[in-house]
Formats: sequence, C-alpha cells, structure tokens
Amino acid sequence: GAVVIGGVMEHIEEAGIHSGDSSCVVPPYLVEERHLATIRDYMRRVARALKVVGLVNGQFAIKDDTVYVIEINPRASRTVPYLSKATGVPLAKVAARVMTGKTLADLDLVDDLKVSGVFVKAPVFPFVRFPGVDTILGPEMKSTGEVMGGADTFGSAYAKAQLAAGNRLPNTGTAFISVNNDDKANVLPVARDLAELGFSLLGTSGTAAYLQAHGLDVELVFKVNEGRPHIGDRLKNREIDLVINTPLGRESFFDDRTLRHIATILGIPCVTTLTGAAATVSAIRAMRDEALDVRPLQDYHATLART
Repeated sequence: GAVVIGGVMEHIEEAGIHSGDSSCVVPPYLVEERHLATIRDYMRRVARALKVVGLVNGQFAIKDDTVYVIEINPRASRTVPYLSKATGVPLAKVAARVMTGKTLADLDLVDDLKVSGVFVKAPVFPFVRFPGVDTILGPEMKSTGEVMGGADTFGSAYAKAQLAAGNRLPNTGTAFISVNNDDKANVLPVARDLAELGFSLLGTSGTAAYLQAHGLDVELVFKVNEGRPHIGDRLKNREIDLVINTPLGRESFFDDRTLRHIATILGIPCVTTLTGAAATVSAIRAMRDEALDVRPLQDYHATLART
C-alpha cells in the first residue's frame, strides 16, 4: 500500500530523554541525508509489514553511523498536531478518511510532506508549581504542555519556542556553567560561543579549570560548601542570567539539584543537556542578529504551495 511520510522530526536532546520532554525540529538540521533516507525506508517497510491503515509513528536513534529502531507505534502521537500545523495538512483528518476507505491518492497525498521554514516544538514544564520535582530530564515524562515556534532559521524558531514556553533567554549577561567530567570537552564550544556573544562566564572549580586551560576567561565561583558568596548566593542576588548544568553525580558535594531549583523559581533559564545548551546559544545569537518577526501559518503554507 501507499505510505506517505508526514515528517521526520529531529530531537534536540539525545536519546534516553522521553520524547514528550524533548524539543524537536522539522526539518532535521543535523542528521545526514543518507540517515534520513534510511529512516524513511525503515518506516515504509514497517508500516507495510504491519498493514497499518491510518497513522503510525516510529522513533529511531543513530549511533556509530548506524540507524536503530527504538519503537514503532501503530497509532497517532502527540506530534500529529505539531506536524499538521507545520505542513498545513490535517493528518488526523486524513487518517480518519483513510480508515473509512479512502486512499491517499484519493486525498491528493502522493509525496512525502514538506515544510516551508523551520518549526520547533518545545515542552512546557510545571516545575514552578511543583518545586520538589527535579528539572533533570530522563525517561519519565515531566512536561504538561507543548508550544511551537516557526521561522526561516533554526535559531529563530528555537528562540520563539522558548519564549512561548515561558523561558526568557538573555541577550547578554553572565552564564554559569557546571558540567560533569564526561561533558567538559563538549561544553567547550558552547562556552566559546557564549564568550563570543559577550557573556561573562562563571564556573565551579572543575569546569572553570577546564575552560581556563583552553583559553577562556572564567570566574571561579564557590560551591555551596566551599564558602560565601557561593553559587546559590549569586543566583539569589540575580547576578546570573543563564545556567548550564549537567548532573554531577552522587560523588559531588555540590547540590546541583538545589541549584536547578533556585534557578527555576527565580525564572533563570536552566539548561540540563549539552544539546539543549547548543540550541540555546543558536537562539540567543538569532535574537541578537535577526528580528523575531510574526507570520501567520497560512503564509508559510502558501509559500510551500508555490514551490
């Protein structure tokens, strides 16, 4: 039977974080085209083998240049409204009509769907209302809503999505960075980009030493148990505008969970994944370099119709 791919969405966060808590973008912006072709091929083969009539969704992971199937769900998903808005095609309506006997060709759906521009879906979290919940993301879903941002570039779309989700990203200021040992090498380009954008950098001992050794100007800030003023004080005094913090593990004396809680309560953006941090930098750069204009979805769809 005919299979039309409604869209391939790239998760911003890495595999292991619940799909409902991960931001995602369509079209993908980092996945190689050959991997996208493999994903589309796998999806078509599975849909035909399962004899699905209607909607089906799949999750895939890429590791060591190999595409793996995580799961296939023969049903609709929370991404259907998002993709419908991005493409201008009411996927749920199409699926319902197919299930009543129509063919995709009858509904003028022959080719895989495309989008005009870039659309980012971002989760909305209830952490302010549930202060006991840690903001670290994992396999258990914590978000209670979703928003979408659309633009011509990824950075602008991600910035709009963050604004819609209630996360006000700073244009400049002071960024605090504290990451575990496994993340130090990968946080370096993020820190360099922030410095290039004019941010002052703060870090706890291990992260600060690593970044300083690689030529960055980083101010050392005390952990909670090392003296005053410590990182908690700096946050409460509104001296920090952005927090990048990945879990440091049980061996750490620094209560990073408390840090994340303080940042959340004070409305300071707190990013807990490196991929999210890189996307945040792209958004900040876009906010400074591009005007975040507002366009009706119909304009995006009309542009697509003309191509």
